Amino acid sequence: MALLWIRPGKQCLRVIALNQIPAVATFRSFRMTARQRSEKVLEQLKDSNPFFGKYAKKISAVQQSSPEEFLAKLKSVEKEKTKATVGPLEPARDYSGLLNPKAPLGAKTQEDAAYKKLSDIMKLDLVEHRSVEEIKQIWLQYHQGKEVICAAIPLKQYDLMMERAKKFPVFILPIPRSQGYEFMMLQFFANTIHFTPLINYQVHKENAPECLNIAMYAELKQSKGLVLMRGEYDPKVINGQEAQCLANQLQMYYSQQNESKLKLLELFTHKPDQFKHIDVIEELNNLKIGD
Repeated sequence: MALLWIRPGKQCLRVIALNQIPAVATFRSFRMTARQRSEKVLEQLKDSNPFFGKYAKKISAVQQSSPEEFLAKLKSVEKEKTKATVGPLEPARDYSGLLNPKAPLGAKTQEDAAYKKLSDIMKLDLVEHRSVEEIKQIWLQYHQGKEVICAAIPLKQYDLMMERAKKFPVFILPIPRSQGYEFMMLQFFANTIHFTPLINYQVHKENAPECLNIAMYAELKQSKGLVLMRGEYDPKVINGQEAQCLANQLQMYYSQQNESKLKLLELFTHKPDQFKHIDVIEELNNLKIGD
């Protein structure tokens, strides 16, 4: 069963719907004929198109012989130009810069800060008599409008994740960047998973600032067979889509039976000299939730 990581109230891609663009206002007292409209457009082309002079005769011939055809062809050209601008609006993401280290914490303080409780977020007695599906909906609605990712994981997947986390507590995952990929290092600690850009870990070690923190709340594990998860990310380092990308990869490596991914975990942990970064990138390129 595949995990569905979502950003409540957010869409992965922003798309401009052409039918949402307001129509140009018309005046009842005056309506131009097709010829008049084509002549007006022709004058505009003379001023705005640097190649108009080269094709002026042909354009004028079409405009004179059939104003309707002239306007239709122009509309078709403008429509094709519009297609190129409809789609993802976010610019290509660049690599992370070197961030300032976080303040070092003592061992006890660090453990207390890492272990997060579900009771700090929601009143458990309010969901005690709710069904699993109702709890999932409550969890989703609670996070509506927040800059987080969230999911509900079945007990079987959670147990497998914890089993592998003990064997492979540290790993690296790639995310696409403008000119390649950037590696993020993950580490399991208490009931949280911490992600930081690899470059920051190499410099700051355990004091590296995190860009994504995923908490696993297991308080409903026994009564409902459900574990609630929430990921908070630093928008200065990664965006919501990149946080989802990391969470989906985490799922595939730690909570699914997949031999190729398990082998990479083993190589990274026990035989680092045989581990190849390109293999992790290939797994991302072939990403398929549920395999």
